[in-house]
Amino acid sequence: MRETSRLDDADLDLVAALQVAPRAPLSALAEVLGASASTVGRRLTRLEDERLLRVIGQVEWPMLAEGHPMHVWVATAPGQAREVARHLSELPEVPFVATTTGRSDVYCSLHAARRSRARELLMADIPSVPGVRSAHSELVLRAATKSDAWRLHRLDEDQLSALRALADPRDEPAGTAEFSADELRAVELLRRGGRASAAEVARAAGISQSTAYRLIQSLLRRGLVRPRVEIEPVFLGYALEVVVAVQAAPGAIQEVADTLARHPSARYVSMVAGTSAVIHHGVFRDEEGLAGLLTSDLASLPGITACEVSVVLDVLRRYWITREDGRLHTGGGRVVRDGVSGPM
Repeated sequence: MRETSRLDDADLDLVAALQVAPRAPLSALAEVLGASASTVGRRLTRLEDERLLRVIGQVEWPMLAEGHPMHVWVATAPGQAREVARHLSELPEVPFVATTTGRSDVYCSLHAARRSRARELLMADIPSVPGVRSAHSELVLRAATKSDAWRLHRLDEDQLSALRALADPRDEPAGTAEFSADELRAVELLRRGGRASAAEVARAAGISQSTAYRLIQSLLRRGLVRPRVEIEPVFLGYALEVVVAVQAAPGAIQEVADTLARHPSARYVSMVAGTSAVIHHGVFRDEEGLAGLLTSDLASLPGITACEVSVVLDVLRRYWITREDGRLHTGGGRVVRDGVSGPM
């Protein structure tokens, strides 16, 4: 995680470009960045081979589960935080796990395919993990922003305009929970490889290339899959990651969530049901940036009554991808939704 110098300016520019247009052809990315397609291709391959970067597909919640995710804070016995986090990271229903300071020793998110399975995890599985002393959970009601919207600000407006023209068009996410077997298979492939072509999806799913192309375009346009760059923030110069639990008056919750969603640090902001009202998961270059959020940005919002900060020490899993010193490992769980095997 300390090897932030592995990414030079050209690497960072490529990351910033992919954040805007994750599925853009190499030739188009190269034109925007003022490089050759072969150079851009080599850089992308190197970052992938070194397990620093991967373009994945962020899947909308109705395709994953009956309900919404939960935030879970876990208190552990002294010296057991790392082992508890490791155990939790092996659960297929847990997409994010980190050791933390502040509110708890371990913070994780929970997203089970079935509500009954979520109850089992909260009432039996997690409390029975050796070293766990207690767990506090809060239900996500609505996400104000997700990680696909976070940006590394490096490119000029002309470059951004060109990249936006290359990005896949997208409507509002579909609310239906009925999906075909072919859609779920295509979703799983796109989740693991957000730049997968119609030919690659067709071969892996056993369908025609024309059918695969229509599926991909439909999933992208409906916002059911949102391609995004997966890379640890520390490699981009953001050494400090926090989870801020904000308490606010009921009438102020929506405004607080929407305002925090626009904050440059915001990777994931959600309205929750629990002792908190809004959870702000953000990244900062240093402590001064966090101080600004707490003493200026939050202080200027009416209706906030208190906040509690958990500082992330070590991320073991993010979006179902295991991490080790920031490097991405392969793998990921599967769930069965409505009798069909799908992504998790």
